[in-house]
Amino acid sequence: MRLGVIGCGKMGTALVGGALRSNVIVAADVWGIDALPEALDAFAAQTQAHKASDFLQLAEMCDTFLLATKPQNVAGACDSLASALAGRPALLISLAAGISLWRLEQLLPDNVRVIRTMPNTPALVGCGASAYSKGSRSTDADQQATQELLAAVGIATEVPESLLDAVTGLSGSGPAYGFMVIEALADAGVRQGLPRAKAIELAAQTMLGAAAMVLQTSLHPAVLRDMVASPGGTTIAAIAALEEHGLRHALHEAVAAATLRSKELSSIPS
Repeated sequence: MRLGVIGCGKMGTALVGGALRSNVIVAADVWGIDALPEALDAFAAQTQAHKASDFLQLAEMCDTFLLATKPQNVAGACDSLASALAGRPALLISLAAGISLWRLEQLLPDNVRVIRTMPNTPALVGCGASAYSKGSRSTDADQQATQELLAAVGIATEVPESLLDAVTGLSGSGPAYGFMVIEALADAGVRQGLPRAKAIELAAQTMLGAAAMVLQTSLHPAVLRDMVASPGGTTIAAIAALEEHGLRHALHEAVAAATLRSKELSSIPS
């Protein structure tokens, strides 16, 4: 894979950094381009990748492209890439939120195959949860390349594009829910007398540990919860309070609201 990164912000840099650490790619085969020179300079400094002077150079040097621009810049980037490729086959992996496979394939000629992805910000620390969907022109080899790239910064799974809005509502927006839970737990600890720094550390590590137990044991979360909640104990009292105050319902509503907003954004012409 010779990878061209279009938009060298945090997410593009995170994916490239993870792929480099996992030996999915080597820095000598990575080129970046960005409208902001300072972003491109930072990307090159962090990854040791090359800086492309224009799309012609990027297209000449690369066969796979990571589209990591803001959604409003997608059309212009696709037009520039299509012109520079001049009919040569290529794979485009899009991170652009709300831009459908249909729209991407309309913007690009038939020689460009497309895969759409939805990563999340914990990819920045190697703990991402990503999903992706194949376009009508993409191949099994394209799917494998995308899987390897995303798995370098966490977990990656293929889903039908119709489920990407739900992925956005769950894991795409999900880190914000987790941060709010950690903040609330820390505040509660402070209320009970813990120093704030220790409360934040304990809350964050507790959530990290709970997530690790789910992933490493493959047990249902309810089974793991019941392992903590002894009869008549502190945990079952806490669970009763959480149910009474609607934690479960609030999370259902949060994921539903984010999913709906993702669908709305996907229907806005770009």
